[in-house]
Amino acid sequence: MSANFNQAVSTRYHIYNSLFLNLPYSGIYRTGTLLPLLQQACEKGFEEGNDPKGIIEKFFADFTPKATTAEKFDLLFNFIQYTERQVVLFDSIEDAAFDKINDINGKGTLTALLLRAGTEGYLDALKKKLEDFSVRIVLTAHPTQFYPGHVLAIINDLEEAIRQGHLEHINLLLRQLGKTGFINREKPTPYDEAASLTWYLENVFYEAAPQIFLKLMAGLQISPEEWTNYDLVKIGFWPGGDRDGNPFVTHEITLQVAARLQQSLTRCYYRDVRFLKRRLTFKGVANIIADVERKIYPLAYGSGEGGYESAEELLSDLLKARTAIVEDHRGLFLDLLDEVILKVRIFGFYFASMDIRQDSRKHIYAWEAILKQLENKEPRVKDLASKSEKEQIDTLLSLKFTPATMKFEDPFVTELIESIKVIGKIQKRNSEEGCHRYVISNCQSALDVIRVYQLARLLLAQRDNLSVDIVPLFETIEDLAAAPKVMRALYDITDYREHLKRRENKQTIMLGFSDGTKDGGYLRANWSIFRAKENLTLLSREYGLTAVFFDGRGGPPARGGGNTHDFYASLGETIEDKEVQITIQGQTISSNFGKPVSCQYNLEQLVSAGIENDVFKNKKIHFSEKEKEILESLAEAGHKAYLALKNHEKFVPYLEKITPLSFFGDTNIGSRPVKRSSGDKLKFEDLRAIPFVGSWAQMKQNVPGFYGVGSALNALKRAGKFEEVKKLYADSLFFRTLLANSMMSLTKSYFPATAYLRKDKEFGDFWQMIFDEYKLSIEMILEVSGLTELMQNNPMNRDSVKLRERIVLPLITIQQYALQHLREGAPDDTEFEKQYRKLVLRCMFGIINAARNSA
Repeated sequence: MSANFNQAVSTRYHIYNSLFLNLPYSGIYRTGTLLPLLQQACEKGFEEGNDPKGIIEKFFADFTPKATTAEKFDLLFNFIQYTERQVVLFDSIEDAAFDKINDINGKGTLTALLLRAGTEGYLDALKKKLEDFSVRIVLTAHPTQFYPGHVLAIINDLEEAIRQGHLEHINLLLRQLGKTGFINREKPTPYDEAASLTWYLENVFYEAAPQIFLKLMAGLQISPEEWTNYDLVKIGFWPGGDRDGNPFVTHEITLQVAARLQQSLTRCYYRDVRFLKRRLTFKGVANIIADVERKIYPLAYGSGEGGYESAEELLSDLLKARTAIVEDHRGLFLDLLDEVILKVRIFGFYFASMDIRQDSRKHIYAWEAILKQLENKEPRVKDLASKSEKEQIDTLLSLKFTPATMKFEDPFVTELIESIKVIGKIQKRNSEEGCHRYVISNCQSALDVIRVYQLARLLLAQRDNLSVDIVPLFETIEDLAAAPKVMRALYDITDYREHLKRRENKQTIMLGFSDGTKDGGYLRANWSIFRAKENLTLLSREYGLTAVFFDGRGGPPARGGGNTHDFYASLGETIEDKEVQITIQGQTISSNFGKPVSCQYNLEQLVSAGIENDVFKNKKIHFSEKEKEILESLAEAGHKAYLALKNHEKFVPYLEKITPLSFFGDTNIGSRPVKRSSGDKLKFEDLRAIPFVGSWAQMKQNVPGFYGVGSALNALKRAGKFEEVKKLYADSLFFRTLLANSMMSLTKSYFPATAYLRKDKEFGDFWQMIFDEYKLSIEMILEVSGLTELMQNNPMNRDSVKLRERIVLPLITIQQYALQHLREGAPDDTEFEKQYRKLVLRCMFGIINAARNSA
């Protein structure tokens, strides 16, 4: 273990962990005393090749031989509760030590960027790049956050107490944790999810985002009046707008969330203005600030009447105060006012920009209903679906009618139309930035884009000017390959090209890592997205357009997560780099952006990664044709190996019968259903990426994050190309990052917990197939990297992963113990089925929370 991590985190964890034993709760001393013994029994038992059922039963025989079945269940649930709180303690200690275990002025930070630019003579190039560069962090409501809001608040307070070393306060908060429930009794509504994420906007992003601007202004000696790019850091927001497969998101919910965002923001402004009022007490200034306070209050706490109509009005008053301070009061406290002005320029009256998202098949269904009603007036629309794509596009674009006045039998069609109309209402209230993007998931053709474009144009356009960006989302391997063809067909449509001209000749294109990995495996998905970006960049430039790539990434490497900063730093001039746009979801929000210090650090990493390759011209990155051939060969070999697993007859049955997949719907962590269809039969294509990846994480197998990597590397070794692969690893940050993130997935795997499945009649061979690939992947990655152990070159994260995995080993064992009983279905097991199912479910929370980015 690295000395820094040991001193800042590990040692403190073991010291504070002892406080649990002194909490005045019934049975806690017994639980706290027996839990370490269970942990040792698990480690020893798995080393000896025992199964979870045998380990737990031996533990009971050794330490509670007279316990009844009911008492055994109670003890197991007590272990789970105790471990959940140990995980919270560890999270808080690690968060409190963030600036000690991370070099907050080192590689990838703005401090390092500014120092290098100054030393190497690139300050002017950096200033120019910053004129129009942008990072957009899009917060999503995807259900990977297992902590309810009240627990997150305790974690926040506990982290602060640990940072300050207030032992008495720490003890009190641990007592509070002991009395606080960790699970939601009911599923959250989409509005609940939005309200939960708004906490991060108010308490973290509102403070951290402006620091990026201020740090760059100071480092580049640019005054606030000279700075012009307030899009450098933008926040996007999916809760309340993402309709893809979530029937609970309605246009009313969307409006409520937009109102909540503005209210939350104006409350932040109000607090800042109240503080300014205490400092800016000068003649000619105090009266302006008092007026500002009076006009913000109705927006923050009232009905809005009598308040500001727009951010521009607020900004105008603040700038008047600024002029008076400069001209009449020698700039006293100008820095305080400038920071508030900066926040208004960044966040406007919207805080975060809401995206609307819907599946392309829903638009097809809606247009079918619309065209059916138009058939009498417009005979040419009859049987339109049977005509060519070009004919369908030309016909749709030529239609003139008012969708808003039409009545439909199916309320879904009416709701879809209202969900587009609501964009205009939000823009009127929160400004255009408040909601200006419509994402089309499962986009497979130019016609899919035109269906949305034309409907939006008929509903929202002012004199043909549509203030909405239509964003196609390509996810599967097949769709990624077809994306350039789809976009060429779209760019060739005159009406749409005119629309892009009015949108600054930019086309945002979203690429989905989660479904790509689920569809084609880890290597194939990542390389397919890289190639799609290259091809779409080239194509867009051919048409005089700028492609803006919006990456749909999840928490773990299997969903495009892991070290995303290095991915962006590894992209060369063949991929458009005007903007970095990325989804941040669930646990990744709280772990990477949950505190101002970590949020600022990770924002700096993304800004630096997106900027440095273009600024430092001598460091241009590109792949030679030979290197591309190697990567393509690896991707193809990995794809072949993954397909052999995915198409295996036991693949879906294994997920259904062996993993905790079926339990995800009972966790009450998200409003969205676990699978896309409502049928009883489980189909692979209906599986959502989060429960799919999360199920493998629960089993400690992490298949989507490594499967096919070992086979791919081995295939090139057998083909005599391994030295070329090693050279690629040495030369390419992209390839090193790809394998580094896979190493994290492998490090978080623990096959001894499921080794009992090797003897299973139905699934033994399938388990062995996964295990063989796991061993091969470790062997080949270590050989190609020259490392002696996984994550050796990232000791801080390695140590964190290992300690976290050790803390939850009892939960992993208990969960597998319960799954064994449920599957075997012995008479005694049937009697206690409810308790076993509850054990599985309760263990899920601790296992996921400990991993921080497993779903």
